[in-house]
Amino acid sequence: MARATVRRRVLRLRGDERGERADALAAEEPLEIRVGGEALTVTMRTPGHDFDLVAGFLVGEGMLHTAAELAALRYCAGTDADGLNTYNVVDATLRGGRPALTTHRNLLTTSACGLCGRDTVEAVRTHVRWPVGADQVRVSPRVLYGLPDQLRAAQRAFDSTGGLHAAGLFTAEGELLCVREDVGRHNAVDKVVGWALREDRLPLAGHLLLVSGRASFELTQKAALAGIPVLAAVSAPSSLAVDLAEELGLTLVGFLRGEGANVYTGADRLA
Repeated sequence: MARATVRRRVLRLRGDERGERADALAAEEPLEIRVGGEALTVTMRTPGHDFDLVAGFLVGEGMLHTAAELAALRYCAGTDADGLNTYNVVDATLRGGRPALTTHRNLLTTSACGLCGRDTVEAVRTHVRWPVGADQVRVSPRVLYGLPDQLRAAQRAFDSTGGLHAAGLFTAEGELLCVREDVGRHNAVDKVVGWALREDRLPLAGHLLLVSGRASFELTQKAALAGIPVLAAVSAPSSLAVDLAEELGLTLVGFLRGEGANVYTGADRLA
């Protein structure tokens, strides 16, 4: 099975000195997602936790909401030049069959952009099922300050490659429940949400999601679709992410570094 990291020989320059050495790179390979045997999309991802990725992706598409709706996940036959399974095709079987997509999606999704080809922003907003705005969770700023160090300590692949994003799911008390890494921010979040769905934990009321990069509109939407009331990021949010969080009643925190943060929406949840 494909690995999350690969080794390559590189020329290393240090001042006037140069020499060859082995370097670890974050793996990036295509994953074709099928539902009921029919191709849905192709995403570029870091191999590993592929079933979580597919399950979380389908939650983000509004095609799954609970573990009971997911009948099975399996790798399909996809082979390389040597006839070996590439483990780059996953088929999901849903109970009740494949629901129709409510929005158009381009076939190819890159690890950088996440969702592409959305018809309108309004179409994305209509997917949200769990009322995150009604969540009564309260979070201490001190708990928030401790989350990035916990996430960073759990990023095993990042230590060797320096090239992976991470997403971590926490309780309101700051307990780390799940961490996933990927070259794509949206993939890391999908892997966390997919883990939660497969563990029959959705909706994730009373939980916090921390992402290692910026908070985009898409990541805000994914958090809301999973019923997560608090989304925090170590970097900046986009304006559209703030607009969506405010509309849905989700707490959005940016620039969470050291003992500081900016709370853009839902500040009443900060105890």
